[in-house]
Amino acid sequence: MQDLTYHNVHNRFKLNGFHLDREDLCRVAYSFIKEGDDFEKPVGNFILDWFDNNDFIEMHSSGSTGLPKLIRVEKQAMVNSAIATGDFFGLSAGNKVLNCLPVKYVAGKMMFVRGFILGLDMDFVAPSSHPLKNNETVYDFTAMVPLQAQNSISELHNVKKMIVGGAKISATLEKELLSLPTQSFETYGMTETVSHIAAKKVGDEFFTVLPNVSVTTDERNCLVINAPNISEELIVTNDIVELVSDTEFIWSGRIDNIINSGGIKSSSEQIEAKLAKLIDRRYFVAGIADADLGEKLVLVIEGESYTLPENLFESLDKYEKPKDVIFIPRFKETGNGKVIRKDSLL
Repeated sequence: MQDLTYHNVHNRFKLNGFHLDREDLCRVAYSFIKEGDDFEKPVGNFILDWFDNNDFIEMHSSGSTGLPKLIRVEKQAMVNSAIATGDFFGLSAGNKVLNCLPVKYVAGKMMFVRGFILGLDMDFVAPSSHPLKNNETVYDFTAMVPLQAQNSISELHNVKKMIVGGAKISATLEKELLSLPTQSFETYGMTETVSHIAAKKVGDEFFTVLPNVSVTTDERNCLVINAPNISEELIVTNDIVELVSDTEFIWSGRIDNIINSGGIKSSSEQIEAKLAKLIDRRYFVAGIADADLGEKLVLVIEGESYTLPENLFESLDKYEKPKDVIFIPRFKETGNGKVIRKDSLL
């Protein structure tokens, strides 16, 4: 399997029930671009890019932690990532999979690459918040963002194995997923790592890296990724982690989301985790400019204002308690559903 390259399509690959080789896929791509629905046009563009004469693909990062940036990714790195995913999750030729992610972003692209390389039987549907609605097909594997998984709880019995990425899984969603027969995994990754480089079973504490990946930390305690099959250079992240070993880590939060209020530093994600069982809407904790404190810690909740539980902040330490609560009708988000904190506060 290690000899697989991006030049070929596995002879077991199927798209929406049809066996398609490289030439067939290019014809489909032209059709998608010329006559397809809005969600199919990016698929057509990606397929033509995949089979052109370049050995790389250009794609944009999601923009959840800053301005989206154009990144050049080697096609062979994407193939290597697909192989690693197949090994880690036990995928094999002929497995029935669902791709319900927008192909504008790396996660949706990588579902296609896994299909091409591993010979998967793929159903591709329009990305939506209810991807399994009216579905009766049993799938061996799929990938979703948390919102899709949350809205699919009553249908997930038809999915044997699922990965959830793009944003952290909430405590509520985690509890619901643990009650299902579906094997669910939370993934860790980014565009620069060609989708995920680590995963953990829902309910577990730490992430385990995929094959041929190891991790360390820098002086900030941020994760540094060594994935030679994906990147020739070390990938330095802004994710604060606790190393369990060189292949396992516990994610603590983003260094970008550290709030310095009056000289006391707090992690947004750690505070949010303590509030998880008491807020049933989307929310986040942030620091906003303050003349006296430098940054004032605030709780930001999506939707109309309502009376908060009296015990909401009981689990928080003295310096973790928000000074204000801000209600915002709707959070700003990226195209794949990640909340953009700074833009939401504008």
